[in-house]
Amino acid sequence: MREDEPEDARGTLGGNDDVCETFCTSKGIEELRDKVLGAAGLSEIFKVLGDESRTKILYLLAHRELCVCDLASLLDISLPAVSHHLRLLKAMRLVKYRREGKTVYYSLDDPHVLNLIREAQAHFAEGR
Repeated sequence: MREDEPEDARGTLGGNDDVCETFCTSKGIEELRDKVLGAAGLSEIFKVLGDESRTKILYLLAHRELCVCDLASLLDISLPAVSHHLRLLKAMRLVKYRREGKTVYYSLDDPHVLNLIREAQAHFAEGR
């Protein structure tokens, strides 16, 4: 924009209306700086949940514990694929397992995981 144009024609800071014209800090914003640190790691959980197969596994495990064979059959995917997904879910502490002889049964790690699933379902249902 040319310098001789009126201020409103040029916009602020070269036309970017998303940035304050002058750098300012809102009152109380410093209190939020510590809150940002609390979000660390959340994106990793959402990345893991972003895969549809893993989301389906969690959804099924919300109903009852299942072994790898059951999950593979229900989802129509290979045993190694299910094991891979379960390994990631275990690493994020979303699922736990117990052994019964040679069979390993998986279930949700704790009620928080079930709450995540219920909240996501409720949110999805609202949009319909």
